Amino acid sequence: MRIAGERGQDLIEIAPQAKPPVCKIMDFGKFKYEQQKRDKIQRKNQQVTLLKEIRLHPNTDVHDFEFKAKHALNFLEEGNKVKVVVMFKGRELAYTEQGEGLLNRFIEKVQDVAKVETPIRLEGKSMTVILIPSKTKSKK
Repeated sequence: MRIAGERGQDLIEIAPQAKPPVCKIMDFGKFKYEQQKRDKIQRKNQQVTLLKEIRLHPNTDVHDFEFKAKHALNFLEEGNKVKVVVMFKGRELAYTEQGEGLLNRFIEKVQDVAKVETPIRLEGKSMTVILIPSKTKSKK
């Protein structure tokens, strides 16, 4: 501390857990600035994954199915997770095998860019499956 005082700088503790603790003589303002720069770079390189939801019904037509599958492919290529939900209304709940078939077709459609994170599951009046990208694409 005496040496730091003579130089007009601060004594900064870098690694307090080390034996003996590691300290550095430098300007504290400069140290905080460099630490903020490092944190900013880490946040910039961090990849944020979102959960996108695609909703279907057991009687969804072929064109609508293809359209929604194309959107899911775009979401997966961007690195996002996709939750595919088949919503059942009223008596449609008796046709859960149709919904399961629809989800299986959806999984086959996107299997080249995605893999199943959680298997097909019936939750109340909806049947869901969560898909994740099979390989992460680097963002530019």
